[in-house]
Amino acid sequence: MKTLAVISRKGGAGKTTLSVNLAITAHLAGLKTMLADIDPQRSASDVLRARNGDGPALAEITAGKLFSAKVQAQQAGLDLMVIDTPAAPETDGLQAVNSADLCVLVCRPTFLDIASAVRSAEAVRRLGRKGVIVLSQAPPRRNNAEPSVVLKAAEALRFTGMPLATVGIRARAAFQQSIAHGRSVCEWEPGSPAAEEITRLWDQIAPMLMGREVVPDLTAQAVQR
Repeated sequence: MKTLAVISRKGGAGKTTLSVNLAITAHLAGLKTMLADIDPQRSASDVLRARNGDGPALAEITAGKLFSAKVQAQQAGLDLMVIDTPAAPETDGLQAVNSADLCVLVCRPTFLDIASAVRSAEAVRRLGRKGVIVLSQAPPRRNNAEPSVVLKAAEALRFTGMPLATVGIRARAAFQQSIAHGRSVCEWEPGSPAAEEITRLWDQIAPMLMGREVVPDLTAQAVQR
């Protein structure tokens, strides 16, 4: 079984939205998936409960119970555990990092989010884990040109020494609408730009999770589409 930890020290970065979408995407791809919600707010749990059992398994636990939850999931024959982490306290996030085969650092293109991502990347590296940064809530392109705020964020994130996924998550209403109905964007608006972003991001993350590929460092090109 593989474990994916979705991390952001900043509240509101879109961590839970990404956790839920990745877990459901893996589930729909045929992987036996569990979402471990260690965030005391239980936002991810609220979303999955709205599915009435049609989706990934759910574990509402504390960080201290991650090890036993992983053992139980492995014994149950699960393929993937996605951990939705709290913005704080730090010790909970570190336990999630230490449990993960891959850490996804969620970062909005803002100064404070980037500073937070730098510290998270240091923690991931210190614990000897593999990680990738995903830009979230990025403004859309205009006239096929990437907004300067995205370009600057991508350039700044290069100094974390951690690869930046070449697929970012744009600020789209479909993400909030789908979450409110307990669905991923791929279920809510199939074929939409939001659904395409999640599908392409999963296609990039999944090989990293399985240890077959490393995302190229294309930070200068920022995110695609």
